[in-house]
Amino acid sequence: MIFTQDDIKSLEQRYRATFINSLAGFKQAVLVGTISTNGHSNLAIFNSILHIGANPAMYGLLFRPDTVKRDTLTNILDSKVYTLNYVPTSDYEKAHQTSAKYETTISEFTAVGFTEQFTQNCKAPFVQEAVVKIGMQLEERIDIKINGTILLIGSLQYIEMADNLVHRDGFVALEKAGVLACTGLDAYYSTQLLGRLSYARPDKWPGII
Repeated sequence: MIFTQDDIKSLEQRYRATFINSLAGFKQAVLVGTISTNGHSNLAIFNSILHIGANPAMYGLLFRPDTVKRDTLTNILDSKVYTLNYVPTSDYEKAHQTSAKYETTISEFTAVGFTEQFTQNCKAPFVQEAVVKIGMQLEERIDIKINGTILLIGSLQYIEMADNLVHRDGFVALEKAGVLACTGLDAYYSTQLLGRLSYARPDKWPGII
């Protein structure tokens, strides 16, 4: 199949959204935990986490235009804190259900069956069942004019995971925890490591490390 830019523009709206979203490929499924100024917890699934930098440690999170109610975006902008939670593949149905449009006063934690967890390290709620938990602090908002999307950049303040996930060189072996991956808006996957390769050099073919 071949699609020109005109072909893409002419696709039916929902078909085009599904097509372009899934074409972007496999991504990390992340549950973002937030809390409103009124104390209402919120949990929503995202697949738009971006590595921004390691020093300082920062991740980006991309949001659709705020033309409709977006509790996660509002809560982060108001509180400046949020959590990133990686859950195991066994929880994929509950993770997906957090994308439902619940009322602001209804906590997705309660609605779908995840357990809220608060620590002294972060005012936003973590998912107790998560295999990786990251506490974030909002640092910058970038409005992308071309399509109205919003990029929030946050700094990593707290990380919690099992000791055996972190290798001696700092590599985090997420596949050992069976973390959930996704494609598009509704497809979920498990992960499997093919192998790690040595640093690529022009005069040497990479080897397994």
